[in-house]
Amino acid sequence: MAYAVIKTGGKQYRVSVGDKLDVELLDGAAGDTITFGEVLAAGEGSGLRFGAPFLSGASVAAKVVSQFKGEKVTAFKFRRRKGYHRKKGHRQNLTKVEITSINA
Repeated sequence: MAYAVIKTGGKQYRVSVGDKLDVELLDGAAGDTITFGEVLAAGEGSGLRFGAPFLSGASVAAKVVSQFKGEKVTAFKFRRRKGYHRKKGHRQNLTKVEITSINA
């Protein structure tokens, strides 16, 4: 099964056709099509090609499934015996996408 390595949101993902993954927030409503142009590698087996850093002319198409917020992450800092503590929460906006095609 052919796969590709794409870069989005400062992270790299290994994807195949039909995969569903959660990436950092992307523009687009549910049902829209998004194209990832930053493809680092594509193919399978001995036909795997690598870019330097990206493959020219390669792209990965995906369909936006939904926009949502991730789990809450709590950052808690303290210094023992000093009465110092800080608590901060964060929920990341995410986009669930489904990979529809790999064009390499």
